[in-house]
Amino acid sequence: MDAAARPLPLDRIRVGSAPDSWGVWFADDPRQVPWRRFLDEVAEAGYEWIELGPYGYLPTDPARLREETGRRGLKVSAGTVFTALHRGPAVWEETWEQVDRVAALTRAMGAGHLVVIPSFWRDDRTAEPIESRELTAGQWRHLATGMERLARRVHDVHGLAIAVHPHADTHIDTEENVARLLDATDPALVNLCLDTGHYAYCGGDSVKLIETYGERIGYLHLKQVDPEVLADVVDRGTPFGPAVRQGVMCEPPRGVPALEPVLAAAQGLGVDLFAIVEQDMYPCEPDRPLPIARRTRAFLRSCGA
Repeated sequence: MDAAARPLPLDRIRVGSAPDSWGVWFADDPRQVPWRRFLDEVAEAGYEWIELGPYGYLPTDPARLREETGRRGLKVSAGTVFTALHRGPAVWEETWEQVDRVAALTRAMGAGHLVVIPSFWRDDRTAEPIESRELTAGQWRHLATGMERLARRVHDVHGLAIAVHPHADTHIDTEENVARLLDATDPALVNLCLDTGHYAYCGGDSVKLIETYGERIGYLHLKQVDPEVLADVVDRGTPFGPAVRQGVMCEPPRGVPALEPVLAAAQGLGVDLFAIVEQDMYPCEPDRPLPIARRTRAFLRSCGA
């Protein structure tokens, strides 16, 4: 390759993958690959970093999980929790019970991040509304204060930083709602997990977000959407689960947003960032993820990551 055409090294970006890229959404589901196969294949595909995925999919005993990941040359970057903090103090104890469990395992594995995903406003299977798509002013206050409380508690008890994950079919989705959350919360406590696919799915511009709120970007999920499928999803009002089965999340670099400028913008922040590949594929044939993972890792290397 000509030196002028060679991509600049993205030396602040640590690339990884996650159970999600192997079609894993649940702790236990017969349509998902067994956890040992996921660990074998994610290492074979060339990744060093992984997320825990849904709690209970991977072994929850830290000693056993350290042995299983260590002998494959894998390390854990983050755990993930779902929350409904907009519902106010009444859900705090229930929320903390599951967060505490996931955060403890995350910390025991040497990770420093906890990805926090808001709850869905409609049922992922039936598309029936669970609650209003829009939050009231009071619910926004509950959400902001709840996230700050969660961030303090997670840091004080487990030494982890939270990264709030904007997600399709949740109340933190569009550019407007993401900005509203960030503007309402303390930058010292609440950062963002920018998922490039979900943000594009909801009409957002990842590069613009990094340029505008760069100091709030604490973690990345690398993902692309198929614009033709997305247009149909939006037109029909298809919920996220069926949209995934329709193929709305696609293999890079076949979709949008282009990941090269996103990675360049993230590198320009001058901080170390995890960039975890997540291609939603639940459910999928068990032989499908590994070839995609190999190609995606090769593509990211071609970008300098």
